[in-house]
Amino acid sequence: MVSRVRVWLNRTYAENVFFMDQLRRNPNDRAVEIHATHGDADSPVLAAADTADLEPEGLSPAAYVEYALDQCQRRGIDVFVPRLHQSAIVAHRADFAAIGTALLAPPPEAVAVFHDKVIAYEAVQAIGVPVPPWRRVRTADELVAAVDELEADGHKACFKPASGAGGVGFRVITRAPFSLMHLSGFPTPYVQLDLVVEALKQADEPVDWLVMPRLEQPEVSVDCLTGPDNLVRLAIGRTKNGRRRGFTLQDQWLEPARRIAEGFGLHYLSNIQFRMFGERPVLMDVNTRPAGGLHQLSLCGVNAPWAAVQLALGEDPGEIVPPFLGQDYTVVSGPRQLRPVSLPQQRLEETETLLPAVPAPVEPVQTTTAAEALPL
Repeated sequence: MVSRVRVWLNRTYAENVFFMDQLRRNPNDRAVEIHATHGDADSPVLAAADTADLEPEGLSPAAYVEYALDQCQRRGIDVFVPRLHQSAIVAHRADFAAIGTALLAPPPEAVAVFHDKVIAYEAVQAIGVPVPPWRRVRTADELVAAVDELEADGHKACFKPASGAGGVGFRVITRAPFSLMHLSGFPTPYVQLDLVVEALKQADEPVDWLVMPRLEQPEVSVDCLTGPDNLVRLAIGRTKNGRRRGFTLQDQWLEPARRIAEGFGLHYLSNIQFRMFGERPVLMDVNTRPAGGLHQLSLCGVNAPWAAVQLALGEDPGEIVPPFLGQDYTVVSGPRQLRPVSLPQQRLEETETLLPAVPAPVEPVQTTTAAEALPL
């Protein structure tokens, strides 16, 4: 009898409730139990999991590794999918392996390269993958100089943190003076240059930003599954152009993504994002973790989360070619169950008990109805 597989996702994105659904609907009909932890008691991933814990706050990366090892040992975790403190966790891969837990994450060298976007851009340029022009800035004078240079070349300037994920901190520079026009309608990513300069001058410490041209659509996110042998098993591009989403297998997107995934050893699931700079695709970002929209590949007949778990367990799924490319789609909000309202922190004795998922109020998360309908 084939044993169950126990998977843990730590402090992951709400959209990964669909990652969890796909693991349970795996084509091998293998029993999967999912453990989830989060700092937010109202995260829908806690309700979607078979067992769940609230994570302690304020742990250093080293202390979090100790917490993670304890979770894996007590919960009998076979595969751990780390998001929070990924760098510290993968540095202790041997410690997790010693207690029988496989890490579904790249080696520390690969994580380090793509933690800092400047290092990442320099590294991928060295292997022939095009990147947009960029400047690293830390002061108001450096920001103004970078913006002036880009605008002189006819570009619209934007900036984002040199390290970070999920588009946090991304802003587009405008020189239009602040007015009531900016207070009508919905908030936008545009920010006035003079306000940014003044904020930088008043800041207590320097920032660490990347200033670059605003890139054009389409945006293509290539989801890759790469083995420990550095060979890509799966690569599918998800296209985004405004509200419209779709899929692509065109070489102009997949070839540079494969070169990055194989060249830097982005083992297991990674997401490599491109946009247009003029007439050619350039690298925008690299995520060394599963993308929140990974479940959308189910519209192509592919269950990427399960294939990744198989690979982590040493059960190589081989090369995965989508049997078809799904039709264009969009994403809409839908309801998802939450756990009952509970105290912000668990008492010590409660941490030893399992927290069941039961019907309760709901929180909207992003979903695609068609994707959820497929039996993957």
